[in-house]
Amino acid sequence: MPYKEKEIEKKYFTIGEVAEQLGVATSLIRFWEGEFDIIKPKKNRKGNRQFTKEDIKNVKLIYYLVKERGFTLQGARDFIKNDVEAASNKIELIHSLKNVRNFLVTLKQQLD
Repeated sequence: MPYKEKEIEKKYFTIGEVAEQLGVATSLIRFWEGEFDIIKPKKNRKGNRQFTKEDIKNVKLIYYLVKERGFTLQGARDFIKNDVEAASNKIELIHSLKNVRNFLVTLKQQLD
């Protein structure tokens, strides 16, 4: 039986990595951190922010509400305040459906 190496999974991400994933400036993420209570990255001894996967999920939720849906900051706060988990699940579902759609469009183009 061949030996399989376990994949190393990162626990913490820098603000630069999070900003790159979303295609936004790091200053915007810092701004959102001050505006929304659900973004609470840990800070190391140097003061650098360390985002967990949960933090990234929350940042993506805010990005979706503000940038893609056009919510105001107050509107996004109210939406999240009602039910963070339900809002997050909706966002994940939407992204999954978009990925399926993109796959199907690509598949159709390849068949034509």
